[in-house]
Amino acid sequence: MPGVVLVVEDDRELREVVRRYLERAGHAVHTTGSGAEALSLLDTGGVDLVVLDLGLPDVDGREVLAAARQGREVPVVVLTARSQVEDRIDGLRRGADDYVTKPFSPTELVLRVQAVLHRTRSAEGAAETAMYGGGRLRIDEIRHEAHLDGVVLELTPTEWGLLTALAAAPGRVSSRYELVNRVRGYEFAGYERTIDSHVKNLRRKLGDDGGEIVETVLGVGYRLGWSHDR
Repeated sequence: MPGVVLVVEDDRELREVVRRYLERAGHAVHTTGSGAEALSLLDTGGVDLVVLDLGLPDVDGREVLAAARQGREVPVVVLTARSQVEDRIDGLRRGADDYVTKPFSPTELVLRVQAVLHRTRSAEGAAETAMYGGGRLRIDEIRHEAHLDGVVLELTPTEWGLLTALAAAPGRVSSRYELVNRVRGYEFAGYERTIDSHVKNLRRKLGDDGGEIVETVLGVGYRLGWSHDR
């Protein structure tokens, strides 16, 4: 099940590699090289997991880790060059859910992120239905159901994938290429050109609010226009 991942890493090249791999796995990704910005993003909410480098230039990574564990208790996968056993134990004691040392395999990191998300959501039991637009749109990923104004939406697998991909990060613009990878799970030659047709069909099933729920950002892609109910 995809989630919204915040990657906090001061190495720009490494940060972009991690972002690409996570997006290919279907996750919505926010990135920053600043601990202060990470604290601000965590305070805003909407983050499901943090991939955190402890060696940040402006704020001690342990401060970001502590902030993530407060309140909503956002899970954290620590990403660091500190490879000593004592460092790993210290990170885990401070609340980290997993610990990956550099150098690392991006594929392994993605698998660890997905494992932590799965454990976290399983521990929460039956997750609450995500609601948008003041409760008008409800998405229950466990039951694989979407409702608009109390009416079940009969969606194809691709339409369901589009809706849940956009709903993972309301307001965030996803390119057609990104949606192909998140919906299909792999690159599929020519499929990117069909995304517009699937969006059109999804909007039709969403009725008069379709264009407002799934917004077009000209020259970029699409986004969920309705905000997540907090």
